[in-house]
Amino acid sequence: MQNAAARLVFRLRRSDHITDALISLHWLRVPERIVFKVAVQTYRALHCDAPQYLRQFTSVADIPTRQRLRSSTSGDLCVPAVRLPTVGRRAFSVAGARVRNALPVDVTSAPSLSTFRKRLKLHLSTLLSWPCPLNLPFLLEWSLW
Repeated sequence: MQNAAARLVFRLRRSDHITDALISLHWLRVPERIVFKVAVQTYRALHCDAPQYLRQFTSVADIPTRQRLRSSTSGDLCVPAVRLPTVGRRAFSVAGARVRNALPVDVTSAPSLSTFRKRLKLHLSTLLSWPCPLNLPFLLEWSLW
């Protein structure tokens, strides 16, 4: 539907490439939009702006046994193990942690939700120019159910 709307706005043929039109409209493609939504919900859950049932699924990796590891101070989220790889990695606790851990620090360290959304959209829109983003290949894989 998104591609059809962009084709209508720019009067493109069905055989024309749509990526340039989406970039000029400042729209994210569907896989990046899914990543955007999951990242925003995870940010809201970490900053007590989400419902309680979502906040219980996010936990920072501050386990006492990791005191001498880099992950103890990185602020990454714990990614729970999954039994079913097709269904389990779509769960919010897994998907949210994987998305947030894959984002750069300048995005995750945003002081407010509006700043986070701006930085995240800028980060994801820069990925549109690459055929397969090098730092987020698994995100596009799981978002294309």
